[in-house]
Order: sequence, then C-alpha cells, then structure tokens
Amino acid sequence: MSARTLTCQVTEVENLNPDVFGVTLAGRAEAMQHAPGQYLELKLDDATWVPFSIASPERGDGIIELHIQHWPERDNSARLRELLQVANQLTLRLPGGECVLDRQSQRPLMLIAAGTGFSQMKTIIEAVLHEQPDREISLWWAAREHRDLYLEQLASEWAQRHTNVAFHAVTEQPLEEPLAEGERISHHQGRIDQVLKTAELTPNTHDVYISGSPNMVYACLDALETKGVKRERVFSDVFAYAPRSN
Repeated sequence: MSARTLTCQVTEVENLNPDVFGVTLAGRAEAMQHAPGQYLELKLDDATWVPFSIASPERGDGIIELHIQHWPERDNSARLRELLQVANQLTLRLPGGECVLDRQSQRPLMLIAAGTGFSQMKTIIEAVLHEQPDREISLWWAAREHRDLYLEQLASEWAQRHTNVAFHAVTEQPLEEPLAEGERISHHQGRIDQVLKTAELTPNTHDVYISGSPNMVYACLDALETKGVKRERVFSDVFAYAPRSN
C-alpha cells in the first residue's frame, strides 16, 4: 500500500487525560485506507512532518483516530495543538510503517505498549476482535503513573467481555485506585522490561508487537529473549527507524 498525500478535516478533539488528547479526522475513504498497526504523518509546515500511530482500524468510512501526547514545552507540540481545531483542514501522508498485523497468523498475540504507544495496539486489537474473534490477545500497557493509562476503561472492557483477551496494566508508581474487576485484568508495578523478565511467560509461542521509545522497545526485546522469544516474530516500528548498531 503506497503512501498518499491528502487533505482531511478535523471533526473532533477530546481530552483523554490532562496530557493526551484524541483527534478524529475525516477524509476520502479510499485515500484514508491503512493496515492495522500503520501510522500517518501530519504536516506542520513544508519542512516538518510529524508521525502518529493510527488508533482506529480501517472501516471504509474515511475516519481515522489519533492519540496525541501534549508536551507544552516542545515547539512542535504547541504548534500542533494550535492546528488541531475542529473544522480545520490538515495535510496528511499515509500510510507508513511495516509493523502491521499479520492476518495470516493464528499465533497468540502479545502486545506491549508504553504511553500513547497504546494507540497502535488499540488498532490491532479492534481489527483482531472483528476478523479473528477467537485469537488470544495479551495486552501489556506500561506507564509511569496510573492516570497515564488514559483509556484504561476500554482495555478493561475488552478483558471483561472477551475470554481470549487479557489486560496487564504496568505502572512504575503505585495505583491511585484499584483497577476494574476481572479475572483477566491484573496490575504489575515496576518498569515494563523488568516486569516482563520476572513474569511467567512463553513468548516463543506468540507474535509480539512492541510500541514505545527505542530504549523501551530494546529493553523489552532483551527481556523476552531471555525467555526464548522467536526474534522473527517480534515486530516494532523502532526496528526500522532506530536499528541497533550491533
């Protein structure tokens, strides 16, 4: 699927927590097509394109959802916030990225995300629940604080409603309040790579997708390799834009 440049419209902006906002974009359906796990680039000016994971699966209606972390101290973030006003028109380039759902695989999915990396996993989960409703999914969502799990309720609902979905919330700080109840909902305290290293896992049987900073992704990969993960079944955009030198 080759990348296209197009104009779309901002139809909704909502605060998902004090630091993350959701944006809904609308454009021509055929031009907005993408695969689960891909990203788009948003034009700030002629020299600046900013990438964001697409947070919604392809529905054929030209609607795309984004989850954007707001960093007031960063110039690009402030400029982007000003651009993202309802009814504004934006220039996009999409789709991008090779870290996409392997629809031919039946292997259980292990999805690991930090912060707004959840948006990429959300797309994959929603596509799988629609296309492969019995495929096993294990979501590990890491954040520094509890409030940073900005769509915790949605992740909990997946685990409560689908017997093949498990939600592992991972926070470096203690929980501010209990998670939703459910036998497939659990909390782990610590850094995500350390949690994975001590957890009882069999990642060698899974397809593993990881979304986060390069340091986070490679730390998780190292932890999983101690447990025998099959490297060829681990996928991340980081492998393309920040490959290891060794």
